[in-house]
Amino acid sequence: MNKFTVFFITILMSFGLFSQSGVSHNAFDQLLQKYVEDEGMVDYKGLKAERSELKSYLSTLENNAPQKSWTRDQKLAYWINAYNAYTLELILEHYPVESIKDIGSTIKIPFVSTAWDIKFINIGGEEYDLNNIEHGIIRKDFDEPRIHFALVCAAVSCPKLQNRAYLPEKLDEQLTKAAKEFLSNPAKNRFKNENQATLSKLFNWYGGDFKNDGTLIEYINRYAPTKLSKNADIDWMDYNWNLNEQK
Repeated sequence: MNKFTVFFITILMSFGLFSQSGVSHNAFDQLLQKYVEDEGMVDYKGLKAERSELKSYLSTLENNAPQKSWTRDQKLAYWINAYNAYTLELILEHYPVESIKDIGSTIKIPFVSTAWDIKFINIGGEEYDLNNIEHGIIRKDFDEPRIHFALVCAAVSCPKLQNRAYLPEKLDEQLTKAAKEFLSNPAKNRFKNENQATLSKLFNWYGGDFKNDGTLIEYINRYAPTKLSKNADIDWMDYNWNLNEQK
């Protein structure tokens, strides 16, 4: 291989045109560490001051769509980070805002005019909204219920936004951590005893995703601080859609 060929390949890789190993999420990782506290609340004012850095990362995603040669974990980490990063960008575009549900048309029509139906994402020449990424790609193509603890829709009752980007080489560990932290947070899931619990509505909304290998309770018991009996009484917590903003 001559020097010109090596140089040409290096240039292609720098633009993501020859990538076989995914895309770097380092820029997003740095922003999360800087503007997201350990409890998952976001300093939107501070992040808005560095919005250009977020946009630069989004540009990287836009120009480096997942390839067939990528591993499953490279693809899944990409789409989880994309969902969370574009959600932050959507909030910043409308900031200040009290809730993500305030974004979009005044009259909300499901699958038409909510914040999750705004087509503001362009990846690899394709237009997407947040629903496309969550339901049309992640839930459709990956059999991984733990994504519900990783995708964060900027609301207080959502799972916390982790202050580290998801990485292919750490993905399984990170998803398990997110699941355990979500179920251990009494503001989002409460276990009175083995026979009674009040759980997040996420488990109600996406119940089918958690039953592929058994019952919902069996799935919850993998990560919950209190193991529930198979006939435990389950209630659902009210969902707080207020913005997950640091106070």
